[in-house]
Amino acid sequence: MPEQNSTAAELSAEDAKLVTLARGARARVGAAEGASVRDQDGRTYAAATVALPSLQLTALQLAVASAVAAGATKLEAAAVATQAAELDEAGRAAVRDLATDAPIHVVAPDGTHVGTVTQ
Repeated sequence: MPEQNSTAAELSAEDAKLVTLARGARARVGAAEGASVRDQDGRTYAAATVALPSLQLTALQLAVASAVAAGATKLEAAAVATQAAELDEAGRAAVRDLATDAPIHVVAPDGTHVGTVTQ
């Protein structure tokens, strides 16, 4: 899954905050995933998976959409809390639409840092 492995202790304080926001978004509604992103101005946006009969969005897609709706034009970093074995392509692509090099930190629901996707 992640292309670069690192420990949670290696995350910056700002990236650790993204992990906390992603885990909180997931836990609040019992969603499959939670995600958060930080934009070029340091503002953060958190979201959970949306699974309605007429609308399916990954948590990362929704976090990116929230950032864009608030005027973000670039992302600095993202985090996803998930039990999935791999980062979903749709969420990764949404982040890459705004930043080709922003790290996407992937954590298990308990906060264990699984790794960081950089491509």
